[in-house]
Amino acid sequence: MRVLITGATGFTGGHLARTLAAAGDSVSALVRSEGPGTAALARSGVALTVGDVRDPAALTAATAGVDVVYHIAAIYRQAGLSSETYRAVNATAVQRIVEAAARGGVKRVVHCSTVGVHGDVEHPPANEEAPLKPGDVYQITKLEGEHLAREAGVRLGVDVTIVRPSGIYGPGDRRLLRLFRGVARRRWMTLGRGEIYYHLTFIDDLVEGFRLCGVHPTAANRTYILAGGEVTTLNALVTLVAEGAGVPPPTWHLPVWPFRAAGAVCEAVCGPLGMEPPLHRRRVDFFTKSRAFDITRARLEIGYAPRVGLREGIRRTLDWYREHGWI
Repeated sequence: MRVLITGATGFTGGHLARTLAAAGDSVSALVRSEGPGTAALARSGVALTVGDVRDPAALTAATAGVDVVYHIAAIYRQAGLSSETYRAVNATAVQRIVEAAARGGVKRVVHCSTVGVHGDVEHPPANEEAPLKPGDVYQITKLEGEHLAREAGVRLGVDVTIVRPSGIYGPGDRRLLRLFRGVARRRWMTLGRGEIYYHLTFIDDLVEGFRLCGVHPTAANRTYILAGGEVTTLNALVTLVAEGAGVPPPTWHLPVWPFRAAGAVCEAVCGPLGMEPPLHRRRVDFFTKSRAFDITRARLEIGYAPRVGLREGIRRTLDWYREHGWI
């Protein structure tokens, strides 16, 4: 396969690019610039194309002669950015990628969205038909990106597959590093009771899910939630991390409301200054919103089968963190 990957300098896109290149695909990556962050991609046999996902000319050049585009690039959550900036990258650029793919003869675009478009899951586990309730500008613009991708695909005759991953972790991940490091260093405190559901996806399983979405005939114009094979509570997750780190499970639980109030104040003060708040309300949401998902559709339609159990995934992640001095 000849594939193009956007967002390949990030955690998920980088794993996907290196895995597909190792499997023999001809992989190119659209990157904003070349530098230390792209060296590992080049060493893995990934061809680098410099350009911005917001630039139609760059997209046209990057998609020429490609079979499948994996669009992973996005603005996640950054302080000081306007809603227009989020929309330009997470929504408008998605439409432009599908349009460029049509001009280049691309067979399929696999677009990475997020389970966050479902918001707080009131009746877990949620499947692809669960209510859509995005709760912040990131989730709102990711959902807009889904709609624009589908519309452009129908209009131009390009297969579009939407992927909604749950919480991603594994070697090299920084988003859950705070939890792993806090537990391993015996500094972790849980806000609230910790009985909400938390559903993780190990990076190797997610990458295989993306690959299947790119090549399986049934995946054309479908939407899939990709998540791990095990659902656990936050308390149970923390205990598993503690066991893997060889430390006693943390037992401290603090009330939620003071931290939510403090997060609102931090956002109000730091936002206008373009500063990253030391505490976000979304970080507090980590402790209060249930995340449990049903992957039956992906299992039955494209053969998605997570292979890395939670204990094994946690062990591999901790080993990598230790090896690289992150914990």
